Amino acid sequence: MKIKGTCKRDGRDFLVEQVIEAGGECPWDGQPFNADYAVVLVEALREAESAGNAFERALETIADIGPAFTLDETSVIGGIKVSLARLRQNLVTQG
Repeated sequence: MKIKGTCKRDGRDFLVEQVIEAGGECPWDGQPFNADYAVVLVEALREAESAGNAFERALETIADIGPAFTLDETSVIGGIKVSLARLRQNLVTQG
């Protein structure tokens, strides 16, 4: 899973792996996304990408098996949507 993000300061897009490599800084302006929690942020971003990959593989396996059930989308991604909405708050829009 390649997680993408958008800098709230300048609205530029980046890949999470770029932020990990930069030690929690914006790959474009070099400013930390959170100076007080850079180490925690980098570790959480690593975990999110790793968990996302595992999550995608598991769902693909379930779908490939073709079980006689469906999964409730809200129960699977509802919490994820809430967290993503919190991250979008105060997002800088250009234009």
